Amino acid sequence: MGNGALDGAVIAVAGAGGPAGRATLLRLAEAGATVVGSDNDPERLAEAVDAARYAHGGATVTGDTVDLLDLGSTREWAARTEKEFGRVDGLVHLVGGWRGSETFTKTSVDDWDLLELLLVRTVQHTSLAFHEALQRSDRGRYVLTSAAGATRPTAGNAAYAAAKAAAEAWTLAMGDYFRKAGGERGPTSAAVILVVKALVHDAMRAERPNAKFAGFTDVRDLAEAIAGVWDKPAAELNGNRLWLTEKP
Repeated sequence: MGNGALDGAVIAVAGAGGPAGRATLLRLAEAGATVVGSDNDPERLAEAVDAARYAHGGATVTGDTVDLLDLGSTREWAARTEKEFGRVDGLVHLVGGWRGSETFTKTSVDDWDLLELLLVRTVQHTSLAFHEALQRSDRGRYVLTSAAGATRPTAGNAAYAAAKAAAEAWTLAMGDYFRKAGGERGPTSAAVILVVKALVHDAMRAERPNAKFAGFTDVRDLAEAIAGVWDKPAAELNGNRLWLTEKP
């Protein structure tokens, strides 16, 4: 069921084992892409890969256990993916993590230490590892999922919001690389940020049947937005934030 823009594209998905990763593997496989997922949890990753393969018979969906906190391992993953499939047309970054506190006063700097690794270092490594392959593609896309809190931090979310803001800035710098590499013709590849308030999935709803999850983005809607990034021209996307929730 290729939709044209993603038919035959090779997309790497970092953080593929989580709920957002699972939904994204399914959607990209459905659109005709070859999908290469990575996660640091081999069991969770295998389940996500199997689910996408099972849902879309004939789709090429593979999984690699990669330590994204190691730049060497991340570079090896990028090189291996390009060598095996001949190209890389996308890196979707879905590595998550959250720590918060009741108030600003109770913020723990230890939370920052953890979130800086999960939310910033992993972005640094995937972008540095994949940017050249994405620039070689005629439809390269680097897609970061971010949070509205990066633009309007709340008192109890200082560490999380600061880490997300740093990841956004790093991604926008890669967008400037794509812009400059495109010269007068404009960028052929794009770095784009999808902004949500928070994500929700079926298991969360089952756990909290009375919760409203107001303003949250369902992981399936996120996956749909991710797939839609390949429908838009690079120049329109590059260096921009696409809001999937109300802009603060």
